[in-house]
Amino acid sequence: MIDRIPFEIKNIMHKIRNEGFTSYLVGGCVRDLLMDREPNDFDIASNAMPDDIIRIFGSENTCPTGIKYGTVTVFTESMQAEITRYRCDGEYSDFRTPDEVTFVDDIHADLVRRDFTINALALGIDGEIIDDFGGIEHIRSKTISCVGEPCKRFSEDALRILRAVRFASELDFEIAPETNAAMLALKDNLKKISAERINKEFVRIVCGRNSRRVLSRYSDILAVFIPEIKKSVGFEQYSPYHKYTVWEHTAKAVSKAADKPLVKLTMFFHDISKPDSFYLDETGRGHFKGHGKVGAAAAKEIMKRLKFDNKTISDVTTLIYFHSEDIESDADIKKLLSKLGEELFFALLDVKRADNSAKNDFVLEELSEIDEIEKNARHIITSGECYSLRQLAVNGNDLAEIGITGRNAGVTLDTLLNLVIEGKTENTRSELISAALEILRKG
Repeated sequence: MIDRIPFEIKNIMHKIRNEGFTSYLVGGCVRDLLMDREPNDFDIASNAMPDDIIRIFGSENTCPTGIKYGTVTVFTESMQAEITRYRCDGEYSDFRTPDEVTFVDDIHADLVRRDFTINALALGIDGEIIDDFGGIEHIRSKTISCVGEPCKRFSEDALRILRAVRFASELDFEIAPETNAAMLALKDNLKKISAERINKEFVRIVCGRNSRRVLSRYSDILAVFIPEIKKSVGFEQYSPYHKYTVWEHTAKAVSKAADKPLVKLTMFFHDISKPDSFYLDETGRGHFKGHGKVGAAAAKEIMKRLKFDNKTISDVTTLIYFHSEDIESDADIKKLLSKLGEELFFALLDVKRADNSAKNDFVLEELSEIDEIEKNARHIITSGECYSLRQLAVNGNDLAEIGITGRNAGVTLDTLLNLVIEGKTENTRSELISAALEILRKG
């Protein structure tokens, strides 16, 4: 396992040891190494004080990113590592960070403060593994269990509740019964956590490989910060196309979605307003007329509340708005390409695939139709067929020459584009000018 640690990280640890201090890799990087996963980052615990770390590596290669808590970030040529002094944490009055910390000289005392046993492992530069809480066994049994008393761990930092859900989703682990019970008992403490911190964990939950089971089991926890999903849980659809409730459909659709955060997030929110749009016809069949439009507006407000960036909000809500749009012809493809652009158009096809994959079995037959739509769309693009204003053979200047200006010019160009898309006129300057004059004549 040691040979999988990057040279630059090993070099940091050797330098610390050469100065007479001890250091261990700790947390998620050790867990990932044991699971043959590639660590995202490397955290190091040491008995060296922050001033010692700055002296050893130089001020130009370090940043006191959390000096109050004993943390200094060391930068190498291509990597970085957070180095934190062994410590014990005091009370957590803000449900986020300790009010004070006490530096200690013992790695064992440091590991006591960590959240889950699978993250309370330490790995020395010579291969020594410290496992005081059964973390290795819990990795083998795929179990998430708190270090010590679960209620204490979650009372210290309520975000750990969401982290447990995230690990269950990403790692395909089960949450231990006592840890699970504490999470549910203290879930409302998540209201005290900032939207920015919630956001990061939420996105990773939705993108996890075990998202379906996690979303199904922990809707009560997610509903603390997205209460709008409560209506979907257990909501029957009464539709021949569906065999799941709205929430079960959502969970499966997320799990079936392409491995892209944009598509995963869209599937999470795509039916958020179905319960509000529901009605039964005289035959007892359920309908959700306009739920895409209503859902796009609802998702926008939720995502703003969770501090998503404007582009992500715009892209997700656009896909929700159009996710039930019928695409039956090349003209439909061109119109959507014009409205959405290429990137969002193909993301929309991924949304439709995920949506259909979470319905009754006979709907799966439509997946081949979506593949055909994608094939046709790519042909339209590569062959240079006209589907956007910039491809029209005329522009605003051409229309101005025949007396069409201002807002009328924009409306006329849109009309001309539709005529070309629908095959009612050729995309040549002469044909389009003639069509524009006819539009002008009719007023």
